[in-house]
Amino acid sequence: MTHINLRNIAIIAHVDHGKTTLIDSLMKQSGMFRDNQKVDERLMDSGDLEKERGITILAKPTSIQWEGTRINIIDTPGHADFGGEVERVLHMADGVILLTDAAEGPMPQTKFVLGKALKQGLRPIVIINKIDRPDGRPEEVVDEVFDLFVSLDANDAQLDFPILYASGRDGWCVRDLENDPRENLHPLLDLILDHVPAPNVQEGKPFAMLATLLDSDPFLGRCLTGRVVHGSAKVNDTVKAINLDGDLVENGRLTKLLMFEGTERVPVEEVHAGDIICIAGLTKTSVADTICDPAESAPIASTPIDPPTMAVTISVNDSPFAGREGKKVTSTMIRERLLAEAETNVAITFKESADKDSFEIGGRGELQLGVLIETMRREGFELTVSRPKVLFKEEDGQKLEPIEEVIIDVDEEFSSSVVDAMNKRKAEMVDMRSSGAGKTRIIFHAPSRGLIGYQSRFLTQTRGTGVMNRLYHSYAPYKGDVPQRRNGALISTETGTAVAYAIFNLQDRGIMFIEHQTPVYQGMIVGEHSRDNDLEVNVLKGKKLTNVRASGTDDAVTLTPPRKMSLEEMMAYINEDELLEVTPENLRLRKKYLCPHERKKASRAA
Repeated sequence: MTHINLRNIAIIAHVDHGKTTLIDSLMKQSGMFRDNQKVDERLMDSGDLEKERGITILAKPTSIQWEGTRINIIDTPGHADFGGEVERVLHMADGVILLTDAAEGPMPQTKFVLGKALKQGLRPIVIINKIDRPDGRPEEVVDEVFDLFVSLDANDAQLDFPILYASGRDGWCVRDLENDPRENLHPLLDLILDHVPAPNVQEGKPFAMLATLLDSDPFLGRCLTGRVVHGSAKVNDTVKAINLDGDLVENGRLTKLLMFEGTERVPVEEVHAGDIICIAGLTKTSVADTICDPAESAPIASTPIDPPTMAVTISVNDSPFAGREGKKVTSTMIRERLLAEAETNVAITFKESADKDSFEIGGRGELQLGVLIETMRREGFELTVSRPKVLFKEEDGQKLEPIEEVIIDVDEEFSSSVVDAMNKRKAEMVDMRSSGAGKTRIIFHAPSRGLIGYQSRFLTQTRGTGVMNRLYHSYAPYKGDVPQRRNGALISTETGTAVAYAIFNLQDRGIMFIEHQTPVYQGMIVGEHSRDNDLEVNVLKGKKLTNVRASGTDDAVTLTPPRKMSLEEMMAYINEDELLEVTPENLRLRKKYLCPHERKKASRAA
């Protein structure tokens, strides 16, 4: 049976250009929900962190019915840190929708994913979204998209892309911006049926599918999502899994077959070539493995994942406050959790230290590692995290380091200070041009090392108006030393509860990170020193009370609000000899050696 009434399509776009919102509107207009059904916003962002940050972290498939045809739509992450997801997802699709903001135009992550889609020969549909923005410039954006296609070596068929203008939030799209009525998204659904080819199905071959996404379900265990390349399968069929080299991973049975309908997974008895399905019943199979009939022997080709460029070391929390707030504190629990993550998240690597008490986790960037640590923290884990370090390579005796392409949009008045800061971080300017409305777009090639922690500094430099986007470019020869944090730390000498009077007297020494009544311990970092050396301070020292009162000496204590940092900012802030303590309730900065004598000993040894 050929599956002509089927279309598989992926939606790609830069972060915040409105992919998930557009899918919401498509699902509502295709009759997926009852009229009186309560439907959340950004349905596809199901994780807590996805909802809070308003970003998509995991690629997820859904499907809608339109005019007797089933359309499988895959929502993809926009951040390059989660690019490992996007590359593989494109294998499941026969077409791709490229979504671009009518004001911002195509951004770096768009380029990253689009390049991968064009290489696979997919023909994109371009949607200029957020057309109702007051600063929208749709005609220029279409030209920019065309230039981007040309620079990515698109072929003639790909360059002849259809264009729709849309407002995903308001749920309409049109082909002709001037004359067409702005009613609904039906033009897009019709265009998908016309423009995207039906899956290319090979008749009569035994069942084979490529596992593309992996997640775990509390009831079904390991669930592998992928697209059936050829053949069909029924529940309880015997299958085997082979890796990219053709070696056997395991034999097993298909205990459950599921297909996607809206946001639900629905059990089915039989699946056919072209379907995007989810399989339960296999315990060892992972992403990029081929699940097939026992008679098959050739694995399905799959793209290798880009290597991780950054790593952090995670170890047990050994501070004086360890075990007070979290339930999961032992190294065995942390190890099992990290192994499970490395198994399901292919873009993450796991290494153990020789004495098995710390673990090195590699990933694509600070955001991806930060999301993992935040997720563990919410699950009740306590841990300490080191400063992120870049993964170097050796080739022909030469040290290589990862370089990122950084695209910065700033107001013209801030451009010189940004260029200056990037030069100090060993970045090379590739391009600088005015992008209209008083904005300048500057493109750099910068070592990943130099960008750790620059985001918050950049926002201060541009007064919160700048936009910085980065994506992995290549490995290049080592660029030399990059300056670290210039200021020293204020370190607590005592363990107890901080007092407002002591903090008030220390405010001249630097910026405080704690407030009145914050519990502190010896070796904990309570602030940033205004000079470049570390300073040990006592934040427990209360006021000496006497029964003599003199007018004018008892002024009220007024404290400057402390600086609050997010998890990613803290990870980037710490130096080599410092750690970040992460518990379900608190994030604390501390020295690696809490005792001052041990710190002196370590600095002498260095």
